[in-house]
Amino acid sequence: MGDIQVLVAGSGVMGRGIAASFARAGLATAVLSRRPQAVMGLHPEVEVLGGLPEAAPTLIVESIPEVAELKLGLYAEIEARYGGRPVLGSNTSGLSLEALAVPLRFPERFCGIHYMQPADVSPLVEVARVEATADASLETALTLLARAGKLPIVLNRPVAGLLINRLQHALLHEAYYLIEQGVVTAADVDLVAKQGLGPRMCVTGLIEQKDISGLDTHALSQAAIVPELHHGAVPNPVVQEKYAAGRIGVKTGTGFYDWRGMDVDAYRAWAIGLMSRLLALLEAERRPAPPLSPEDGR
Repeated sequence: MGDIQVLVAGSGVMGRGIAASFARAGLATAVLSRRPQAVMGLHPEVEVLGGLPEAAPTLIVESIPEVAELKLGLYAEIEARYGGRPVLGSNTSGLSLEALAVPLRFPERFCGIHYMQPADVSPLVEVARVEATADASLETALTLLARAGKLPIVLNRPVAGLLINRLQHALLHEAYYLIEQGVVTAADVDLVAKQGLGPRMCVTGLIEQKDISGLDTHALSQAAIVPELHHGAVPNPVVQEKYAAGRIGVKTGTGFYDWRGMDVDAYRAWAIGLMSRLLALLEAERRPAPPLSPEDGR
């Protein structure tokens, strides 16, 4: 392989998926790992490296553990080797991007590039600017993501959780409260998501649907329901107690569901396969998006 165009730092499940998406698009891609000899399950066109390559990649996507000191140490090595030549994007889902940018010598080359699981299948990628991010850096990241078949969502400033996790946690916060109060079960919530919200949202979205159904009805419902929602500002005990007890899902056998005795790998493969077929169908049937209002959809 010649010069690396995209370097993914981190060889975990997420890092391998990110690398595969670029490699499938014909971009020279490598994964950086502290234990290159132990890396398994890579796309055949992805190179494994134990150290930074000699020539500067165009884009480096960092996807190492969520420990700020580890990330900042890697960033220092990257800047010492390449200066400000590569665009550096962090796949962090929880750490402050602005805080990560502060020690950088070239913060104008830094941004958030956050993927959803499974990274090689899900089309959405969140790209978050920090205050110093240069337009040219953002454009480079967006161009390469588009070449990899991704649909980038640009956030003009980083907020905790970015867009996808904020929406997800807002919905889950209410769901956990209703479970805690004995109103519904976890299976009820999942049934509504799978058979109700999910199918409708994947066709007409969240906001577009309200234009279609009528903002008059929506405004009146909002006025009646929002005051009754759970607005607690602390994590819900339903999840925190399971975590404290070590009931964290498939990793330990139980969570909200009992996974013991089930072939979890086969279930994951089925879910990924179904998601891939669903996304392919949505892409084949996609219609032009409705035009934005003069207020740019706000």
